[in-house]
Amino acid sequence: MMKIWTAVVLCFFYSAGSAQNAGLKIGQAVKILEADLQMKHAMLSLYIVDSKTGKVVFDKNAQVGLAPASSLKVVTSAAAMELLGKDYRYQTEFGYDGNIEGNILKGNLFVKVSGDPTLGSWRWDSSKAEIILDQLTATLRANNITVITGNLIIDDSKWETQATPRGWTWEDIGNYYGAGARGFNWHENQYDLMLAPGKNEGDSVKILWTDPELQASVLVNELKTGRPGSGDNTVIYLPEDGVIGYVRGTVPAAVSTFRISGSMPNTSNAFTNAVEKSFLNNNIHLAGRTKNAVIYFTNNEKLPVAANHFFSVHSPPLDSINYWFLQKSVNLFGEAFVKTIAFEKTGYGSADSGISIIKEFWKERGIESSALKITDGSGLSPANRVTTHTLVTVMQYARKQSWFASFYNALPLQNGIKMKSGYIGGVRSYTGYIKSRSGTAYTFSFIINNFDGSPGAVREKMWKLLDILK
Repeated sequence: MMKIWTAVVLCFFYSAGSAQNAGLKIGQAVKILEADLQMKHAMLSLYIVDSKTGKVVFDKNAQVGLAPASSLKVVTSAAAMELLGKDYRYQTEFGYDGNIEGNILKGNLFVKVSGDPTLGSWRWDSSKAEIILDQLTATLRANNITVITGNLIIDDSKWETQATPRGWTWEDIGNYYGAGARGFNWHENQYDLMLAPGKNEGDSVKILWTDPELQASVLVNELKTGRPGSGDNTVIYLPEDGVIGYVRGTVPAAVSTFRISGSMPNTSNAFTNAVEKSFLNNNIHLAGRTKNAVIYFTNNEKLPVAANHFFSVHSPPLDSINYWFLQKSVNLFGEAFVKTIAFEKTGYGSADSGISIIKEFWKERGIESSALKITDGSGLSPANRVTTHTLVTVMQYARKQSWFASFYNALPLQNGIKMKSGYIGGVRSYTGYIKSRSGTAYTFSFIINNFDGSPGAVREKMWKLLDILK
């Protein structure tokens, strides 16, 4: 028994000594980094604790609020896993009113939405657009319906009409990563543009097609051909429900085609186009048009209600959605989580309510409101201000929860470290877990704001510093 106790004590002191030594080395490395020319006008914050004991290993500006970029996603992710549950599923209901007489539905076709961000997504077999459209047409055919006299009504009355969170920039909202969350989301609110660059730098670029097709919006093409290998340097300027957009920047020469992606300005239009094509292929005719709840409210008309049920579409479980939210940093999923939390707690899916609930949730777990000043759930807004102390507190909380294995698995592996990265203009951040060769586990958050020069160079310097903990 004494030998076992001695071994435990020695292990404890070795671990403590290892952590203390790591803290000293990190401190020296931080001083070197702060003296770097890229850091002349920057602010650095780094907070590291021993994962098991919670003891502080290193603290540099841990209580200073900085823009976290996508490191903020761990805050939203953990809150959603706890408030909604890892097994939570969205449910979209298809139904109708009126009567079926022979092959004619004398009434409206309904889609009652739930804020599902996976509807029409290509990431899961069950959510793919063609699967959902096939199920809709098969249901109509099974009921011998070939004519619908009414409208396609999308009941999104329990969700706010604004998709874009407060604080997102004009340069972001037209691009694929700037797709906000609506009550009705389709194809991840994203479309692709296939481009044909010119042969030489400075040549014009052709837009070959968009998928899904943008029927209600026109894109003004101001693209130019860049040098070979220069990559995607494009920006799409097209707001939600916008009619005219602009595509600017460059795509590389020496390739026959080049694909970029944008944020879908109107998901209902894209869905309608897909439904009409599916109906045409199946000899089904929809006489009316697509109407959202806002059309009825604007005209002071009562929103019709589906009296009859056709079928329901269930999303993948939340932990599966969360995997892609953290792994591929899908901003849409985070904004959907925020509004879904609000919907489940208040009956109305609003971003502001969701943010308030998330802040209150973390306040009850020891995080001051002033240490978590956020306007979105994904970190895309440069107006967000979060401390590294807050992010580490969230990560430490997650370690103790029943859903931690799923949360941990969702974190990307970068530089041999399980961590969520963040990058917007002038911001680099990393938040995650490291286990040293000696067996000591660390939880950390590392943010730099307002650095000069290359983001890639800053990333390499941050990774090199974190390597000390390995």
